[in-house]
Amino acid sequence: MRCAMDHLGLNVTDEQKMLDFYSKVLQLKTERMEEYRTGRVPFPSVRLNEDTVIDLFPKNMWQNEAAVGAGWQQLNHFCMALAKKDWDALVERLSDNAVSITTGPVPRWGAHGSGISIYFSDPEGNTIEVRYYEKDARPDECLLGS
Repeated sequence: MRCAMDHLGLNVTDEQKMLDFYSKVLQLKTERMEEYRTGRVPFPSVRLNEDTVIDLFPKNMWQNEAAVGAGWQQLNHFCMALAKKDWDALVERLSDNAVSITTGPVPRWGAHGSGISIYFSDPEGNTIEVRYYEKDARPDECLLGS
């Protein structure tokens, strides 16, 4: 069986701060912004690649669930794979934007074997892992930094 990740849903408290981080620092393309700003859709998204988006759920979508113990801080981390040159450029952008790397670079196992990873957090504390594979296993599919 072959699967592709469709989307990740992140609960956020400050949509604009998170949109700025994902669109400016990580350079992911925003999706459905006009529809979100005009109230036609309940949340905006950023595009990771042609198959995957990250949905940014505003507090009004999850606050009632969080009050009963579900819906907040449920994600451990997510990982994106890049080509080495794009990974290097991201490391530089993180530094330029005062985003601290909390772990790495370190070798870690992933969907395509062992790669070199860094870990950092977005403005609301979600842990993000970004890696490259020495053998260039499908990293050109990610739109991060392109």
